[in-house]
Amino acid sequence: MPLQGTTVNIIAVIVGTLLGRYLGHLIPERMRQTIIYGLGLAVLLIGTQLALQSKQPLIVIASLLLGGIAGEILGVETRLEGFGRRLQERFRDAGDVAEAFVTASLLYCIGAMAIMGSIQDGLGERPTILYAKSALDGIASIALASTLGIGVIFSVIPLLLYQGSITLTAGWVQAYLTEPVVAEMNAVGGLLILAIGLDILGIKKLPIGNLLPGIFFAPILVWVFL
Repeated sequence: MPLQGTTVNIIAVIVGTLLGRYLGHLIPERMRQTIIYGLGLAVLLIGTQLALQSKQPLIVIASLLLGGIAGEILGVETRLEGFGRRLQERFRDAGDVAEAFVTASLLYCIGAMAIMGSIQDGLGERPTILYAKSALDGIASIALASTLGIGVIFSVIPLLLYQGSITLTAGWVQAYLTEPVVAEMNAVGGLLILAIGLDILGIKKLPIGNLLPGIFFAPILVWVFL
């Protein structure tokens, strides 16, 4: 079945979001906050592990700089926030939809499991990587939705577009997603995930959206210089 892994991933996010949103009130506020702090620390760990995969720090630095410039020119952060605000207006009583959408989207789409799992699925293999990712994303959705609200559910849109596009073009992109390319993409993505962790913990909110294009500069720089 085409996109089987991504379909399961989307279902897990939806179910997790609904459980967190409508049953989250059964969890005391203090416990929910503690769970979110735990999730924030776990996100920092995941981001650090991905970031440390880099063998070429200069490529990571250049990718973030070029990505930041491109993101500012394209207004990625503004567009994401605009989309979030439109969702917010439609679902006025559903919590901070914009923050939930952006946070969950970046968390679920960045990382080795999203890339390699989508390739595995696209090549016709049993999508075991995406099955494992689905379980993790489902648990994260419960925690995020219990605090941030129903906006987490809209993260399935970029999740479908991102993982779905990789899955459908797996035969073509596999030759280009070499080990060095994936390592540097993961490193850039890992730093962005670290930024998400800082935001979840309430330490610092960074313009993650405008830095997001850096992930796509990483493979270009690897192909050119390595």
